[in-house]
Amino acid sequence: MIGIFDSGYGGLTILGQIRKILPEYDYLYLGDNARAPYGTRSFDCIYHYTLDAVRYMFSQGCTLIILACNTASAKALRTIQQHDLPVINSQKSKVKNQKVNVLGVIRPTVEIVPSVTRTGHVGILATPATVSSESYVLELDKIASTLTVTQQPCPMWVPLIEAGEHNSEGAKYFIRKYLQEIIARDPMIDTLLLGCTHYPLIQPAIDAELANLGHPCRTIAQGEIVARSLANYLRRHPEYETQLQKGGSCRYLTTDDADRFSSAATLFLGNTVQAEHIEITVNQ
Repeated sequence: MIGIFDSGYGGLTILGQIRKILPEYDYLYLGDNARAPYGTRSFDCIYHYTLDAVRYMFSQGCTLIILACNTASAKALRTIQQHDLPVINSQKSKVKNQKVNVLGVIRPTVEIVPSVTRTGHVGILATPATVSSESYVLELDKIASTLTVTQQPCPMWVPLIEAGEHNSEGAKYFIRKYLQEIIARDPMIDTLLLGCTHYPLIQPAIDAELANLGHPCRTIAQGEIVARSLANYLRRHPEYETQLQKGGSCRYLTTDDADRFSSAATLFLGNTVQAEHIEITVNQ
C-alpha cells in the first residue's frame, strides 16, 4: 500500500489528487487527529509523533509513505530518512526482503517554483512550525539561490478550516491580514506557495483577496504537484512498484473519533468516507 500521513485532515487534499492520477493503487490514510495540531509543537515532539505514525503504517503493510504534512516534512522527514529508515529496512530485509521509504511534500513543491516566478520574488504561506524550520527557504536556495524568499506564518488558517469557518467573515479577516503583511514586506512577490495542505480549501478566497488588494499574484497548491512527483518516482523506482497492491482501495484511519473524522473528511474530499479509530503503539 501507499501510505498518506498527516497530523489531521489537510493531507486529504494530497490524497485526493494522488488518487486522481494513480487510482489503481491501494492506499492507507492516517490522520493523527488526537495529537493535532503539530504546527505549534517542538521539533522533538513532531519527530517522535511522526515516527510513531510511520512505524504503525509500515506495520499495516505500507511500502511507501508520503508525509502529506508540511510540518512533519519540515521537522521529521530528514531525521527519519537518515536515522530510522536504515534500521527499519535492515529489519524488513531479513523478514520479507522488502524495501520501504518515506517521502515528503516540500522538495517536489519547490522544484516548480523557479519556472513559475517572473520577478524572482516568492512568498511562503505556512504554519508557524514550517516557517520556523526554514525548510522551504533552504530547499529553494539549493535549486535557485537567486530567488528572494519571504515567509509568512498563518497560525489562524488551519483552526478556521478545521472548524468549518473558512468561508466566514473571520476567515476573510485573517486571510486579508496575512496577505497584507507579506506583501508589505516584499511588494515584488508574484508567486505565493501554499505551504500547508489545508490551504487549498481557502485558495479561492486567497486569490479573491489578492485581487481586492490589487496585487496580481499566482498561488501554488501542492496536491497535483506531489501526485505527479509520486508517479514519476514510481517510474524511476520499480523496486517499489512491484511491492504495491493494485486494488484501488483506500482505508481511512484516525487516532481520534472516527465519526468526527468521517464527517470532516467530506469537506476535504467532497465524498463520504468511513474512518476507523486506531491507537498508535509507540516504539513498535
